[in-house]
Amino acid sequence: MEDNIHPLLTPQHSPQDLRNPPPATAVFTVESNEIPPIAGAGDFAREFLGESKKLWYLAGPAIFTSISQYSLGAITQVFAGQVGSLELAAVSVENSVIAGFCLGVTFGMGSALETLCGQAYGAGQLKMLGIYMQRSWVILNVTALLLSLLYIFAEPLLKLIGQTAAISEAAGVMALLMLPQLFAYAMNYPIQKFLQAQSRIMAMAWISLAALVLHTVFSWLLMLKLGWGLVGAAVVLNSSWWFIVVAQLVYILSGTCGEAWTGFSFQAFQNLWGFVRLSLASAVMLCLEVWYFMALVLFAGYLKNAEVSVDALSICTNILGWTVMISMGMNAAVSVRVSNELGASHPRTAKFSLVVAVITSFVLGLLLSLVLIIFRNQYPSLFSSDSEVKELVVELTPMLAFCIVINNVQPVLSGVAVGAGWQTIVAYVNVACYYLFGVPLGLILGFKLDFGVLGIWSGMLSGTIVQTCVLFFMVYKTDWNKEASLAEERINKWGGHKDSNLNDTGKNEQET
Repeated sequence: MEDNIHPLLTPQHSPQDLRNPPPATAVFTVESNEIPPIAGAGDFAREFLGESKKLWYLAGPAIFTSISQYSLGAITQVFAGQVGSLELAAVSVENSVIAGFCLGVTFGMGSALETLCGQAYGAGQLKMLGIYMQRSWVILNVTALLLSLLYIFAEPLLKLIGQTAAISEAAGVMALLMLPQLFAYAMNYPIQKFLQAQSRIMAMAWISLAALVLHTVFSWLLMLKLGWGLVGAAVVLNSSWWFIVVAQLVYILSGTCGEAWTGFSFQAFQNLWGFVRLSLASAVMLCLEVWYFMALVLFAGYLKNAEVSVDALSICTNILGWTVMISMGMNAAVSVRVSNELGASHPRTAKFSLVVAVITSFVLGLLLSLVLIIFRNQYPSLFSSDSEVKELVVELTPMLAFCIVINNVQPVLSGVAVGAGWQTIVAYVNVACYYLFGVPLGLILGFKLDFGVLGIWSGMLSGTIVQTCVLFFMVYKTDWNKEASLAEERINKWGGHKDSNLNDTGKNEQET
């Protein structure tokens, strides 16, 4: 077991005997905060419990935050389904295709901060966190200006890619109304990564809870009670996202983050091109994952009886999205743990954190799938009153349950990749597994062999399974001692000099 969990490294071994080439900074001494090598089941259980507490301290609030923020759009879709099938299709397509595309870009680019802020925090370079966040704001808001063209020209673009005229027109109106949400994305994701790196997740959770409660109440009031329809959906959804952004900014500017926020600085405009390249690598990696599920809804729009197919699949992806938010919370937690521990030169602890997160997410996925199978005849009524839509959702439920298990593990592995700074490599993996294998197979099964929505989903899920296997292999073969050394190089490159005394945080930082 020891060989599978940790490098065979003890305080008695010489680093030169065990590492080739020797890392410059990884510390393995009796005084180190590294967990000891695991010698048996008792050691594994003890360390598993200890690491679980650390992970759940981060993952609990992160999961709640992810579910709450995802639920904003999902609740809007639920109320849209009560207004009408066309309104549900319009909100689903806008939310999945237009907003989903842009969310992938902004979330992905903002995720560069998971690597930089997490490792800088672990190394004690607190003052750099605020600089990194401000740089990301500059880059993401410029990106949002460019992406706004997709919202403005949503209707002709949707018609161009083959969506029906009715769905395209309704979704085009919804997209124009949702422009403010795009810039909320650009502000929100850098803030989240900034706070996550410092383990300040409870504040995010409370703010998200308040937003969710207000969003639910006002969605019912404006969309159903007052009959505003799509206009009401847009007003409430935009307001909810900007409430989250403003509340988080107030929390940061109030001085609660200590040295991590020292005010606005012109250093945010330095070395922007290098930061853009790192952000783009993160964006490509995560966008390819977000867009993959967006493509499911898009392809369903080409099938016969498109409105029923889109509605049924959007309900399934809604449920999948809620469950994946649990693994995304674990993704955030393990990314923070891995990046913090690598930044602090604790590779054994970083690796074990991954093991605990994967096991925990897999078990949670099994439990959620079981619940879904048990209530497969009841839950579709929460989303639609159309009998055809509900029948198709019941038919798709076994595939949805299996997909939940796979997609509860995969985001955790992606979180490790972000925490370790592997974004570019994983982007290539995603292109090959998702778009060169999964999408073609899904199209063949769905259209050529006439298996419909189930065929498209089966083929694309196969791509996810292959990608997950490749990530497992990458993690298994990783030299975590080397990753700890690369973390210091990355910190120095992006503006900090690691202090030899990690308790003396932030005294020697300077921008390079």
